[in-house]
Amino acid sequence: MIEFEFCDFENPSHLKALVDLLNMYMADPMGDSPQLNKLQQLRLVDGLANHPSCFVLFEIFDGVVVGLATCFINFSTFMVKPYLNVHDFFVHPDYRGKGFANNLMQELIHISTERKYGKMTLEVRDDNHVAQGLYKSLGFEECKPNMLFWTKKL
Repeated sequence: MIEFEFCDFENPSHLKALVDLLNMYMADPMGDSPQLNKLQQLRLVDGLANHPSCFVLFEIFDGVVVGLATCFINFSTFMVKPYLNVHDFFVHPDYRGKGFANNLMQELIHISTERKYGKMTLEVRDDNHVAQGLYKSLGFEECKPNMLFWTKKL
């Protein structure tokens, strides 16, 4: 049975699942980053727990957290509505190809619709064709006009 649960930042088992899955994501070829050390893990949990517009949604299958989505609620001045940005989206490698990513994204769409958000946004790597296929199948598309995601590390 599949369930969805918001991360309770006071629940030690939730915090372990959050850190474990994010470290798996970072080590994954699509994350391509070093894993978090203990101090970074503490700062991550504190930062997310105290961020005013953040939530983490877990996907749970038979009592095991198999996926997560770290999301931030932003505000569109053009739409004059809040919108959901999916920042991290990850399914444990042992559970891929079984529909879990689709279920997790469908739940985010449901939450966004229920809350009357104007849109959902996400970023996806150019070489992540599997994720792009999922997102396209759920109605996501490149922005028109096409937008570029730029960054400046400080």
